[in-house]
Amino acid sequence: MASTKEIKQRIKSVKNTKKITKAMELVAASKMRRAVSSALASRLYATYSWNVLTSLSVRLDDINHPFFMEKKEGKTLLILITSNTGLCGAYNTQVIKKAISMLKTKISPTPGVGETPLHQVSGKEIKVDIITVGKKGDGAMRRTGQNVIASFVDIPDNKTLFDIVPLSKLIVDEYKKGEYKDIFVAYTDFISALNQKANMRKLLPISKQEIKELIDTINEVLPPLDKGRTEEGSEKRENSETPYIFEGDAVALVESLAEKIIRTQIYQMTLESSASEQSSRMVAMKNATDAAGEMISDLTLVFNKARQAGITQEISEISAGMASVN
Repeated sequence: MASTKEIKQRIKSVKNTKKITKAMELVAASKMRRAVSSALASRLYATYSWNVLTSLSVRLDDINHPFFMEKKEGKTLLILITSNTGLCGAYNTQVIKKAISMLKTKISPTPGVGETPLHQVSGKEIKVDIITVGKKGDGAMRRTGQNVIASFVDIPDNKTLFDIVPLSKLIVDEYKKGEYKDIFVAYTDFISALNQKANMRKLLPISKQEIKELIDTINEVLPPLDKGRTEEGSEKRENSETPYIFEGDAVALVESLAEKIIRTQIYQMTLESSASEQSSRMVAMKNATDAAGEMISDLTLVFNKARQAGITQEISEISAGMASVN
């Protein structure tokens, strides 16, 4: 059994660790409230913007724009959104595994669509370039030998749409040049403080079916528009199409609108990831604090037993000494 001095040192060390994890838990809780508030506030706008594209999709047959045209040849671009720091549970691990799984077998993000081998489509090998957001994803992709063409690690926690402009501009410009045939984003959807889901979404090209399925997915987690809105009203909103009238160059208008909506979607995905990161970190630090408390209780019990054993031994030695003198 360890000496009482060693046990006291361990108890002191665990108490110091508990103070650190508790402080990190409180900081993460504060950041989580701000991040969740931002993510929830922009979800409704993201849904409305995609509703606009759904309404425009009626006219897409007359508009030949790269954003809405499927390509058979070209490379694939993957954007991986992770955190800059660790100590956030399985947050980074889940989304990195999702990205690696996509690199091995291309799992279509569209519900109901089967799997297609990523590196053997029509017997041809498809190259995948990666853009990382966050140091953890960048390190993981470089360790596995992936082709990382850009890394964004300076995006602040309290981000704005302006902070996403360099990332969205790079993505849109590269796609308009014809460098890539499709673009995917691996990020984490915020469901609740205890539940976050790693997700893979196809960002470009935009198709009518994927827009409608995406809106249905978003509406599952969105609160009702009005407190008195019924389910029938929500369905009516989802299925309604607004007959827009174009004045001027329709192609230029659609291009400008699509770029803004794509930027908004990237911004929304980073907000969802931030909320998921802080929630996961808060839960991880709470678990660490609780575990430290249990460890302190166990060590205190061991310390009391060791001290009692020492006292008993000293009494026995004193009694034996007195008996020998007498």
